Amino acid sequence: MKKPILFLSFLFSAMLTLNAQTDTSKPAASNSSTTLITYIDGYYRADFAGLKSNNKTSFTNSNNALQIGMASFKIDQTLGKFSGTVDLGLGKRADEFSYNDKGLATSVKQAYVSFAPSSAIKFTVGKWATHIGYELLDAYSNRNYSMSYGFSYGPFFHTGLRADIALGGKSAFMIGVAEPTDFTNAKMEAKMVIAQFSTATKDDKLKAYLNYQGGKDKTQFDLVLNGVVNSAFAINYDGTVCTLAGSSWSSNAVYFNYDPSAKVGFTLRSEYFNDSKSAAGVGTSIFQNTLSMNIHLNKLTLIPELRLDNAADKVFVNGSNVASTGSGSFLVAAVYKF
Repeated sequence: MKKPILFLSFLFSAMLTLNAQTDTSKPAASNSSTTLITYIDGYYRADFAGLKSNNKTSFTNSNNALQIGMASFKIDQTLGKFSGTVDLGLGKRADEFSYNDKGLATSVKQAYVSFAPSSAIKFTVGKWATHIGYELLDAYSNRNYSMSYGFSYGPFFHTGLRADIALGGKSAFMIGVAEPTDFTNAKMEAKMVIAQFSTATKDDKLKAYLNYQGGKDKTQFDLVLNGVVNSAFAINYDGTVCTLAGSSWSSNAVYFNYDPSAKVGFTLRSEYFNDSKSAAGVGTSIFQNTLSMNIHLNKLTLIPELRLDNAADKVFVNGSNVASTGSGSFLVAAVYKF
């Protein structure tokens, strides 16, 4: 996939150049637009046992230290029926996201171009963040700063070709073929089939996403439900089952969101993660609860967070350096979106 990615980068650069050379004395075409999103996040985490090894999920592998999560730069460009995205990130968060890449390639979170011959269908080629799951890579897109087990052991991104098809009303379907999970270049390895069916009620108070990826020795089904109770309260669910060479792990997570005002919000994430067959390498079942507070100060969001993990087996270590079934941590994160 190296040559296609280089070609996509060249094509997107050409699109930007053409747009820059457009006669600015004339009104911009209604089907041409550019969107830029930049942000930076950092956090301080304190494990109650004083050990970073107790963290078994993505992006917060530290203890008693200030850490930069990621500095991110994303640009979306639309020119008629064509569009392109370049999404770059620097920091541990980006490095862990593109863990199979090396060097500068780890900074490329997403890079893809799309062609929409009509309003009913769009084709996309390149690298993009996975459609599977409720949580997202970018910290500003999540209400909890630490990540769930379902996110951490599921797919991060796909590289390939997909088609997004509008089915009418609030329903849509996506189908595609991609490299093995989290690879931008897997040479001659067997490819993955990816798919999603999405639908919603007329008032958008309930949305559903049925997600899939499957290939040699790997199959995953995932269901995401987003429910709005009222202007202050929402409930979201993410359930997933992943089978790897005959063994499987599963995650069921519920997110309770409460916003008493525009400045303050609370989220309780309760997740049951079952990896008793060690398909994901954890080797036990874990019930975790994470309570996060979101404090919005203009472009800055502060996220104090308390997390408690309880396992069926002694996979954690307590403050006396003795194996334990429980683990706890507290962190404070700051996310600044420009």
